Amino acid sequence: MAEAAAFQGTGPSPARRWLRRTLTVAVGAPLLAGLLQAPSAPPAQAAEEAPVSRTVDVSIDTLTPSAPLEGDTVTVTGTLTNRGKRVITDATVNLRVGPRMDSRSEIDQVARRKGFRSDSDPQPMDAPEIKVPRLPVGVPRDFRISVPVSELDLDDEGGVYQLGVSLTGQTSDARWDRVLGIERTFLPYQPEPTAKRTQLTYLWPLISSAHISADTASDDQQSPVFQDDDLAEELRPGGRLDEMVSLGKDLPVTWVIDPDLLASVDAMANGYRVKDGTGHAAGTDANRKLAERWLGQLEAAVQGRKVVALPFADPDLASLAHRGKAVPGSLKHLQSATQLAGSTVETILHVQPSTDFAWPVEGAVDPSIMAVATSAGARKVIARSDSIRDDDLSYTPTAARPIGGGTTAVVSDAELSAAFQGDMVRAETSTLAVQEFLAQTLAITLEQPQDRRSVVVAPQRQPSVSQAQAMAAAVRGLGAKRWTEPLDLVAAAAAKPDPDASTTVPRASRYPKKLRGTELPVDAFRDMKTTGDELDDFKVILSRADRVVPPVLAAINREMSTSWRGRATEAAIYRVDVQDVLQRLTKSVVLVDKSDLTLSGRSATIPVTVQNKLLQDVKGLVLRLTSSNGTRLKVDGETSADLPITVRAGHSQSVKFPASANANGQVSMTAQLYTVDGTPYGSQMTFSVKVSEMTPTVMLVIAGGVLLLVLAGVRMYSQRKRLAARTAEAEARAETGAETGTGAPEGPAADAAEVLSVKDAAAGDTPDGTADGAGHPSDPDADTGSESGDPSGPGEKVDR
Repeated sequence: MAEAAAFQGTGPSPARRWLRRTLTVAVGAPLLAGLLQAPSAPPAQAAEEAPVSRTVDVSIDTLTPSAPLEGDTVTVTGTLTNRGKRVITDATVNLRVGPRMDSRSEIDQVARRKGFRSDSDPQPMDAPEIKVPRLPVGVPRDFRISVPVSELDLDDEGGVYQLGVSLTGQTSDARWDRVLGIERTFLPYQPEPTAKRTQLTYLWPLISSAHISADTASDDQQSPVFQDDDLAEELRPGGRLDEMVSLGKDLPVTWVIDPDLLASVDAMANGYRVKDGTGHAAGTDANRKLAERWLGQLEAAVQGRKVVALPFADPDLASLAHRGKAVPGSLKHLQSATQLAGSTVETILHVQPSTDFAWPVEGAVDPSIMAVATSAGARKVIARSDSIRDDDLSYTPTAARPIGGGTTAVVSDAELSAAFQGDMVRAETSTLAVQEFLAQTLAITLEQPQDRRSVVVAPQRQPSVSQAQAMAAAVRGLGAKRWTEPLDLVAAAAAKPDPDASTTVPRASRYPKKLRGTELPVDAFRDMKTTGDELDDFKVILSRADRVVPPVLAAINREMSTSWRGRATEAAIYRVDVQDVLQRLTKSVVLVDKSDLTLSGRSATIPVTVQNKLLQDVKGLVLRLTSSNGTRLKVDGETSADLPITVRAGHSQSVKFPASANANGQVSMTAQLYTVDGTPYGSQMTFSVKVSEMTPTVMLVIAGGVLLLVLAGVRMYSQRKRLAARTAEAEARAETGAETGTGAPEGPAADAAEVLSVKDAAAGDTPDGTADGAGHPSDPDADTGSESGDPSGPGEKVDR
């Protein structure tokens, strides 16, 4: 600011200004003559002295007061930056105040201009004038110009005026004065309040992206698990959401709140967890205090104010209308999100919100969007004037438009709503946006000063910190209520409509392609349906469904959020995560794999085990066991059998099915869990049963064979014992006769006869004269009894 002070001072005397202009004409006359002989340039190129007039970047950083009154002094500060290649010398900085503007379109034209235009830019004021002896390349220099309102030559009736700051100077290659840089803004001037002030409704959105996953901790409080800890950054002092509450509490605005944001911050304040790799960790105590502080400030800010609650998680109505309706069941999620909105806001903020408003992305509507918006109970749809257009009107009509069927389109002003989009970090950008906003609102009032109209401003859903600050500055600029007065959204929707305003909803073909390209795909709604169907099947078996259903349903609603616009990859990852959480829960109730079984006998039982890894009991399940071959193996007398089952938390339960076999062989068995309504639950399990049945006939044959073998063994043993006895007796008689000499032949003949007699005795009565096993190594020692002439028994083994 020291350099800015150096620029200030009295301007040159009238004599010096006259001399300078005379020299300029004298030097420029020959050039003008040459130009007259050259081919004429296009009108636009001749009118805008570019690129020369863009050599210096003139920045207007502040303009105070933004809407001056009679007796005020207008002060403009900014910077000058030489973007050219040569040093600028003998330069002056001047204010240029133009005539009163008559329309909003004229304001738009001036706002779009860049370089100096001699045919439309007003002449510079004689005073004040700041001298800049030298402006080097690339070195910014501050300036400050102040002028009383009385010297601006403004109309006593007020109006919108163009206010420009220009730099005129010379360069080494052009030793005459030229406009080398200019910046324009607007000066709204209304010394006295208008008779009919415009009722202005400014929406103040508190909306964020989805942060909570479908997962919860296993504690009694069921602490929610956050995808990340980014929400804390928005809540801390200076963060986006903190700034929105700090600024909005002193502004006459209508709060438009996503209940999911409140639920998320409330979860942080009561203990939460954050994903950490494959698990999750406890959120910090510092972040918990941030959440408590923010909720307390917000609750105080909204007391006695109008609050509009959007459906939970701010669902994307256009995506639902254009893509979601192709998937059955998608609209029921919108209905549940609408039902949840009011109770969430009332519970956390202790205010009764309005829940009958719908807000499509950027206010773009078509018949299908309107149908979807009203299907969940909304009767007021926030549209925008670049969608429902009033091209035939020369003024801005009232926002409320009845479109039939009891539905009101609240048409926000497109230019005012988009006034603070883009980068508002630079002071120049913010100041110009604020001045244009104020100028547009005054122009609206002066279009039809005899009529009171209602105008709605619906800004971007998630303003940045700098955007929010610029929005607040604009609303504060209207605080004097000289041409506007605040009105809440509920009252704006109920305002008397303009009979000449359009009530025609544009065709679907007019929906902006830019917006259509960022909609959620059909696959997103298919994923939601899959998750919803799995949840419906799962909840019927739970003894405490309240621990699972609300978190997952809320996550499905978050999958439809408008915050996924332009973030397709992140949206897909979130949907997969929700499915994974639910599938992990459903797979906690499973059939335990079985190895193959062998069934011996006519009947037996087949056990099947169900495991429950959940922290709650499961009930309402039916276990069905099915035989692939009912002729060979039946289950409880049929091809399949069902048995109800209940499994305690963290336990396993076995169910035994009676089975009966009719024939041997391999049979494939299938076990499958079902809910009580017959819906399959989980994956089926298959195993094999080998049937080895012993029928009565087979048992009789086997028993008979065993008996014969036993009898044959007994007979063989008896015969061998008798033979051994006879042989021993014969040998004993021979020995006795030799000792006594009685009854026995003597000499060699007698010896031969004795040996023959022994052999004959050993041979027994077999027809072929062979002994039963005589002389075989396996025979027992000779210890025979009396001979037997009975034939050998059946099955008897005879060694030969």
